Amino acid sequence: MGFKTEALTGGFAEPVFHAQGVFKLLMDGMARPGTIETVQPDVAPPVPLGVAAGAIALTLCDHDTPVWLSQGLAKSAVPDWLGFHAGAPLTTEKAEARFAFTEADAALCPFGLFASGTQEYPDRSTTLIIELSELEGGRRLALIGPGIQSVAEIAPVGLPETFLRLWAENRALFPRGIDIVLTSGERFLCLPRTTQITATEI
Repeated sequence: MGFKTEALTGGFAEPVFHAQGVFKLLMDGMARPGTIETVQPDVAPPVPLGVAAGAIALTLCDHDTPVWLSQGLAKSAVPDWLGFHAGAPLTTEKAEARFAFTEADAALCPFGLFASGTQEYPDRSTTLIIELSELEGGRRLALIGPGIQSVAEIAPVGLPETFLRLWAENRALFPRGIDIVLTSGERFLCLPRTTQITATEI
């Protein structure tokens, strides 16, 4: 049997250097919620995992970080690819996952099913990476909170109607709660749990 060819290829050409670059982009993105960042390293994860989501997975996931995958990703070559390039163990339990990935158009489950950390260790929570069709051109959302001068606007395409309610429930847990990264192709933006999100008036 062995790995499919797809699982063996498409990783970082220079793993340490490229992972450091993506990690810096992620830190910048978390510090400035809603800012669209573009991943440079040439990674080629198996479909339906996008380039940015794949680069983030290779940067953050390792043998100590259980990963949960939505159904479409779990049925693809992604589990083998993650296992080969990052050594990350998969879990079917959302509450055990340090990182969770969903493909575009996957239904979102309540964020409370993921690990939200504890009052003492709020960082022991899940980071959820959601693939979308586009990060611009959709319903406009206003962001306020730390790292945002006054108000930042994002307009992702493909977020389900339930997102704002799920996010409000997540924010109510603060300092506990999950952080989210929205990805589309080579681009991503970060939504840390400190960010307040509302629909803007048209």
